[in-house]
Amino acid sequence: MEKKAPSIAEKRARHSRIRLIIQALFTALSNGYIKGFAHGQIFEGASKYVCVPGMNCYSCPGALGACPIGSLQATLNSRDYKISMYIVGLLVIFGTFLGRFVCGFLCPFGLVQDLFYKIPFVKKIRSLPGERALRYLRFVFLAVFVILLPAFVADFMGFGEPWFCKWICPVGTLEGGIPLVLLNSAMRGAAGFIFRWKLAILILTIISSIIIYRPFCRYVCPLGAIYGIFNKISFYRFKIDDSKCTKCGTCQKICKLNIPVYEKPDSADCIRCGDCKAACPHSAITSVKF
Repeated sequence: MEKKAPSIAEKRARHSRIRLIIQALFTALSNGYIKGFAHGQIFEGASKYVCVPGMNCYSCPGALGACPIGSLQATLNSRDYKISMYIVGLLVIFGTFLGRFVCGFLCPFGLVQDLFYKIPFVKKIRSLPGERALRYLRFVFLAVFVILLPAFVADFMGFGEPWFCKWICPVGTLEGGIPLVLLNSAMRGAAGFIFRWKLAILILTIISSIIIYRPFCRYVCPLGAIYGIFNKISFYRFKIDDSKCTKCGTCQKICKLNIPVYEKPDSADCIRCGDCKAACPHSAITSVKF
């Protein structure tokens, strides 16, 4: 008896399960230092010199690697430019090979936002007023808070601050700040205005993530801004088979970021989640791997 081909709904469900498993496994791998959570201490082993691809806070008690954005800020003001070039080189390698596939599959904070979006809400918002302009904000955060301020604004000792990590990034609050404050009595005593400010940003991000898909990725994430630049040239990218595509718009309807994939398969906003591929009724979207 001939086996029945899976329906679109079955393909989408299978794809979602596989993606969730990959996200969960990579998050667990990136934060696998269980002893850190037990004692409220940051892992300081040799692997901390290596950056993971996604946003994953260095100060998370379980983090086995460093965040590329945090590392870039910390070294831009350093006299040892080799360190900065090493981090830039890693970003270029990740971007060239994967583009924003990192955001869709390998970013722990991306998984956090995905899970919160699954919480039912009266009405989900596909896009905000001025959405197109708002998506350029992540480039502003990249230029100002990740590059310019850490590189050129120094304290009285001549050292720059990790401005994005210190004042904006909710990843550090969730993965580093909260666990350390809960597990480490010394950190509880040191928590002050900055921690409360970052906690407010985290709460706003979480609430927004329930209503709109991946608000941090859309409007704030400087790492997503970097990888988005590589989407058109990365070894992993999407291709539209014009002989199959009918421009029915199913890919855009299913895309939680509201991207017209049939027109812009390599949009800098695309996180390569693959929902459009699984939903296309004509199998017109394929992955190109060089």
